[in-house]
Amino acid sequence: MIKRSFGNRFFQSSLILFISCICFTMIYPFIHVLSISFSSLTEAIRPGLHLIPLEPSLEAYKATLSSDYLWIGLGNSIFRTVAGTILSLLFMTMGAYPLSRKYLPHRGFYTYFIVVTMFFSGGLIPSYMLVKSLGMINTYWALLIPCLINTFSMLIIRNFFMSLPDEIEDSAKMDGANDIRILFSIVIPLSKPILATIALWSAVYHWNAWFDALLYVHEKSKLVLQIYLRRLVIDSDTTTLDQMMNQQVTPETIKAAIIMLTSIPILILYPFLQKHFVKGILIGAVKG
Repeated sequence: MIKRSFGNRFFQSSLILFISCICFTMIYPFIHVLSISFSSLTEAIRPGLHLIPLEPSLEAYKATLSSDYLWIGLGNSIFRTVAGTILSLLFMTMGAYPLSRKYLPHRGFYTYFIVVTMFFSGGLIPSYMLVKSLGMINTYWALLIPCLINTFSMLIIRNFFMSLPDEIEDSAKMDGANDIRILFSIVIPLSKPILATIALWSAVYHWNAWFDALLYVHEKSKLVLQIYLRRLVIDSDTTTLDQMMNQQVTPETIKAAIIMLTSIPILILYPFLQKHFVKGILIGAVKG
């Protein structure tokens, strides 16, 4: 055991206390909303800190889960997240693989051409006009096609592919495998860390996205959960709130319950993919 000086111990204790305070300020809003969602009517309107519900109640969740709009939005959000993540991974992987091959003609030009899109875009109005001209308004394609490829994520995948040994591809070609067979049978199985990381990024984006749905989708049958949440929390949609209100809940408990229901799925997904973060990002970021 190395005996530490008083100054060293004081510095470490102060650092731990400082970091703990920062963590509490970040975690407390989540705890506050969670406590409100499980609180009774009288407890929810009580001013002050809410860490533990003193009068636990499930009335807010019962009222929230009884709304048809919630289930419609939840189903559409799940469909968008699953379909969007799968399609994004597929197209970004197929775009990153040729850019990672040294024998691709004019590879530098293609890479530069793609990187430029990270800094310059057509803007909101041209994007809307393009989506409208393609007939994708009020369709699920308007939520999937415009965000199909994320340039930064595709470059991360490209860099990871470049870190794989060239000998693996050479041996596969000697056995008669073509590029498609090499990609799906060799490269993708070896790239699970980076693909899991990008999949989580894409899933979080699609689950939280609301602005494109606000622009392109107007039918209630295609309403995503985040638009439903926005109408209640920000716009204070009284019509929807009145449908869920009863004598045992308040608008605050309803909003808190919906916020928790929209946050829990992503929180459940994180632990299963967290272990791939460090390996995937480090390898995908350092290779030029």
